[in-house]
Amino acid sequence: MAHAKSRSKKTILRSVLALGLVLGCVNAVKREDFKTCSQSGFCTRNRAYADMAKEDPKWASPFQLNPSSLRLKEGILTGDLFNTQESQQPASSAGLGFELHLLDNDVVRVRVNERDPIHPRYDGVQDTVLIKPYGFATEANIERLQKDDNGILTIQYGPNNRNTVRISSAPFKVEFLVNGVPTVLLNNDGLLRFERLRNKDDGVLGENKLVDQASEEGEGEIETQVEKSPLELKLEENSWEERFKEFTDSKPRGPESFGMDITFSGINHVYGIPEHATSLSLKATRGTGAPYSEPYRLYNLDVFEYEIDNPMALYGSIPFMLGHSKNNTAAVFWMNAAETWIDVEKSATDNNSGLLSWIKGKKPVQAASTKTHWISESGVLDVFVFLGPTQRDIFRQYSSLVGTTVMPQAFSIAYHQCRWNYNTQQDVAEVDAGFDEHDIPYDVLWLDIEHTNGKRYFTWDEAKFPNPADMQQGLANKGRKMVTIIDPHIKMDSGYHVSQQGADLDVYIKNKDGTSNFDGWCWPGSSQWIDFYNPKARDWWASLFKYETYVGSTKSLFTWNDMNEPSVFTGPEITIPKDVIHYGNVEHRNVHNLYGTMFHSATAQGLTERNETNQRPFVLSRAFFAGTQRYGAIWTGDNVASWEHLEIASPMLLTIGLSGVAFSGADVGGFFGNPEPELLTRWYQAGIYYPFFRAHAHLDSKRREPWLFGEPYTSQIREAIRTRYAYLPLWYTLFHEASIDGMPIIRPMFTVFPEDEAVFGMDDQYMVGDALLVKPVVKPGVTQSTVYFAGTEKWFDIKSFSVQQGPGAKEVDSPADRIPVYQRAGTIVPKRERIRRSSKAMENDPFTLVIALDSKGEASGKLYLDDGETFNYQHGDYILREFKVSTGTLSSRSLKPTTEPEASDFMQHKAGLRIERIVVLGLAAPLKQVRVADREIEVGCAQAAQGGHYVCTVKEPRVNIGKDFDLSFV
Repeated sequence: MAHAKSRSKKTILRSVLALGLVLGCVNAVKREDFKTCSQSGFCTRNRAYADMAKEDPKWASPFQLNPSSLRLKEGILTGDLFNTQESQQPASSAGLGFELHLLDNDVVRVRVNERDPIHPRYDGVQDTVLIKPYGFATEANIERLQKDDNGILTIQYGPNNRNTVRISSAPFKVEFLVNGVPTVLLNNDGLLRFERLRNKDDGVLGENKLVDQASEEGEGEIETQVEKSPLELKLEENSWEERFKEFTDSKPRGPESFGMDITFSGINHVYGIPEHATSLSLKATRGTGAPYSEPYRLYNLDVFEYEIDNPMALYGSIPFMLGHSKNNTAAVFWMNAAETWIDVEKSATDNNSGLLSWIKGKKPVQAASTKTHWISESGVLDVFVFLGPTQRDIFRQYSSLVGTTVMPQAFSIAYHQCRWNYNTQQDVAEVDAGFDEHDIPYDVLWLDIEHTNGKRYFTWDEAKFPNPADMQQGLANKGRKMVTIIDPHIKMDSGYHVSQQGADLDVYIKNKDGTSNFDGWCWPGSSQWIDFYNPKARDWWASLFKYETYVGSTKSLFTWNDMNEPSVFTGPEITIPKDVIHYGNVEHRNVHNLYGTMFHSATAQGLTERNETNQRPFVLSRAFFAGTQRYGAIWTGDNVASWEHLEIASPMLLTIGLSGVAFSGADVGGFFGNPEPELLTRWYQAGIYYPFFRAHAHLDSKRREPWLFGEPYTSQIREAIRTRYAYLPLWYTLFHEASIDGMPIIRPMFTVFPEDEAVFGMDDQYMVGDALLVKPVVKPGVTQSTVYFAGTEKWFDIKSFSVQQGPGAKEVDSPADRIPVYQRAGTIVPKRERIRRSSKAMENDPFTLVIALDSKGEASGKLYLDDGETFNYQHGDYILREFKVSTGTLSSRSLKPTTEPEASDFMQHKAGLRIERIVVLGLAAPLKQVRVADREIEVGCAQAAQGGHYVCTVKEPRVNIGKDFDLSFV
């Protein structure tokens, strides 16, 4: 009876917690549910170590590299690393192994691991994150290798030997120099700390608890206890079992954290390490005047209604940081999927730079720097260093390791309509008809958890959705798709086929005992979680998407992976306990931040394998890590219908894009709450320039389909969405670029104008590719906006064609029906201006080229085109064109390598689609004549309302989008 009573209380507690998560959503985030650094033992210990170093003017790292142990062979330098302060050694005292990998793409990898630990430290992140084995630099790439008498080893590498890595032995330090100037420094401040695995009674490594002193009588030595300082006591805090609120982390292997400082020398702006609701240029967390007192935390968590301007952890984690100055660009990737904290400290001067930087007026000042301190709970120290030299080089190098954005289906970059929940099949039909009635295009309608039979995924509520296949076909007839939600928690129910199959295959995450299945609470109630580290689990999960298994699904149905941090209502910090066990006896603490990506990957595999139609998958994920971009899109989670959340969406998405995940968006309108009409309209106007464009709303939010607020809002939202559809050829071309070289799709201003210091911290405006400048309106009642026009060329308003001249900030109109968007002089943008009900309905429509001439009368742009659906593009079935204007001639040429096979008949048909209009901006005088071959083409010109330039439109030039041509302007 006592057991039954206890079970009843537990069930009631779970029900209350789950209900609170649903009904309590209207409240602000409960910060007390999530740890601060002071509540995290390993963060506290490593931060205390940093404080000790800072307080000691004679501090030097206790780690030393044995110079005689260094060996360089086939691109890998190895050596022995020791902590000279370790007074107590574990059972095996072989020290640490140091490795430096010189990669053939001019990237350097630095690793530190225990030589012979009592338990193997987890080192499997690389098997999931890195896309393939990389090549090593050859002797030809390493021109100079020197070692001096002080044990300092120097290696030059990279293009023209511009890069140097310098390894100091005592104290241990690794410096990366560009053209002789220190740029990235590892352990420069001596904060390397490595908690080696040990038995619980071995004491604390590196801490001298006893000292020897001579007795007063001179009769030998006695041991005397030394009183420890508060900081020294913190070095032992929560080393083993650790409690947070009512939860206990058993930590069976004890403390195993490590930390190290990384300095960006001569660089004052650093970016990256998403996901946080904060500025693009990362704010300081330490030092005088630091805006934050907490480190940035990377630990995937379900933090609904998250606060803005806060370094709290959110749904995703990517430990990639990029630093940029006028003179240098560099980046690091800290490859670790355990909980990680990062301190940032800005320094006005940098004694490591060795050079003076110059500010306006040629006044010499010491270059600024940024010091960062990285702390991870477990695993091995594994960091990649990228020196560019350009940002594009860094994106290419980084993506060569972790992968590029997968080329999406064309429909997925159009407009998505979602809420929790469209209630019935009739509701779906009425919403779909509403878009047609109000002449608003859309491509995808989404269903949240209420479409299932009692939160059992891969099922339908037959009373509400009696004919799901017919429902999907009705959408497909208009070129539209459907997305349903599928989460990683599986309802415990022996009558539920997915639950029972998972139990029979033994593919659920285990409790800390390693034998019983972990049981937590989520939307279905008592649930179990798929262990995607088990290969058997991944293949089984993928098989569930087959049409005969997922009954009611069709080829126009795609997938939304939510709650995959994973979110566990009854777990510590609303997630899964760290000491549960994955396949291979791996503790969850080692792989937490990768769990969502593993789920994402298995789902994408299922959608790819479900049929023989060669379809690309579309899967949206909430949790993410480095490499997520290989599987689909992500979004910024459960935001709020507020102006502040609209404002923070831009820097969040820019940061995520810089970190390798190009396909991202924020819920348009805000998930929680009810946006007033002006806010909703402004959010649509901003959202059409997110790579992933979806409106979404909470269960308790009022319905807000685009036509429900009446005029003028319906017309303003319609015009915004139609603008997105007009620019789909540009978006698709940018996705292709991202899939090739890892370039972000929406780009911070500093990536396009890397020498303009005025834009280094700018995140309230950004670029779409290199062509469009976007300035969202994020305050109510605004009709004038301050826009910074970088560079020395002109910028053309995409609606009125009025001109602004850079550089400098200008006040421009931002009326209620549009936000400021400008096309940059020197660019050519492809469009489709016949807007139909869906992107599929537009796929055979003609094109428009908008040419913005620069001061030399030149411009260029690209267009990528494939079938928008299959993988045939991987076999050469695509069109890639470059358009150029030079010396009065517009030319079109293929950029497709000659080694690629000829396009199929289908793509030859696409190549025959015509260009129906060419719009030329920036002309000093109207065009008199336009000719193609021997034909003269009709042209009409008018002077722009502002700027004094002429806008000329060439109608029906009778040239094809995929064929070579030369069109002359006179």
